[in-house]
Amino acid sequence: MNHDAPPTPIGPGWGQSLYSGAAGVALLHVVRADTGEDDSDALRPWAAAMLKSPIQAAAEACGLYEGAPAVAYVLSFTHANTAKRALAALDTHLADVTRQRLQRAHARIDRGVLPTLNEFDLISGLTGLGAYHMHCGHKTQLQDVLTYLVRLTEPITVEGQRLPGWWTGDSPDLRPTSRWPGGHGNFGLAHGIAGPLALLATALRHAHTVPGQTQAVTRICDWLDRWRNGIGPRAWWPELITRAEHRRGELQRPGPRRPSWCYGTPGIARAQQLAGLALGDRDRQHQAEQALAGCLADDQQLAQLTDASLCHGWAGLIRTVSRVAADALDGELASHLARLNARLNEHLDQSGLPDGVGLMDGTAGIHLVRLTEPANTPITIPWDRCLLLTG
Repeated sequence: MNHDAPPTPIGPGWGQSLYSGAAGVALLHVVRADTGEDDSDALRPWAAAMLKSPIQAAAEACGLYEGAPAVAYVLSFTHANTAKRALAALDTHLADVTRQRLQRAHARIDRGVLPTLNEFDLISGLTGLGAYHMHCGHKTQLQDVLTYLVRLTEPITVEGQRLPGWWTGDSPDLRPTSRWPGGHGNFGLAHGIAGPLALLATALRHAHTVPGQTQAVTRICDWLDRWRNGIGPRAWWPELITRAEHRRGELQRPGPRRPSWCYGTPGIARAQQLAGLALGDRDRQHQAEQALAGCLADDQQLAQLTDASLCHGWAGLIRTVSRVAADALDGELASHLARLNARLNEHLDQSGLPDGVGLMDGTAGIHLVRLTEPANTPITIPWDRCLLLTG
């Protein structure tokens, strides 16, 4: 990736995409500048691409990774006066966006109907907005999101079946489809209940609390315990379950899927480790760390990683393990990092960098992970708060 090349827009919204567009690349250059590897000239074309079009700020059309929240997240790490003024204006609007989305979410709960994934998830929903408000110290907005997430964890009865409140009528593609009758229960950090768990637990660790928060964390953990397969280093969780699996109380899949940040055991384990830390529950913390260690020792799981990206691939696994290891009860997880970085480098040698430049699916995220590993690299920017990994 040529860090100095002016970006070529790919499509509508590309500039304001933290996931796959210019906003994510701008975040990389902000971090590089903080480490002394970049000057402001390298950031300028990517910032210009991020701010070129009118910022998408419709309440239902923007989330942490798209539109106004994505732009604000990047600007929050910069120090220029113009950026601070723009951020102040965006924050005023994002308070309104959060309020509007919360009003709709509470009204939906009052009607007793199932949520969409993008109502509550990290990528597009209220968990992502809550992560942003926690990052920026917006206590009122954060408390309002936490209050909603507590309600989200309360059970709901649909068609005579008692379901967790986060059960969605959507398919994993984020829309209803006849191929997923009855919807599904999503476990992942990116789109499922591990995201709200990580936010609730991290907020609790930092003394941001609302009534019922501890009980909400416990309810989610109990559900994860119910669907855990195996114990100790052999433990794993499904990416999702169907309505039929929930009704029967058993999975119809033979083993763990890809060990990624977004959906796999690593992200789910980090959320549970954070819950253990927040609750002072060393047993839960130990179980989460054991599950991740077992995942890293399982070549069959690691063989399912087929790209280097932050969302789905080696870079995301490395960043997740690094954060879990920093809080772990022992040094076992940290001992895996050198080998994981070697596997990432081996993959890049064989397959090269991805075609895209973005944070989550392209080169920016890979460069950020390589820039900030090993874990003791002296970096002051917690760029991965958008991943709910920092704790």
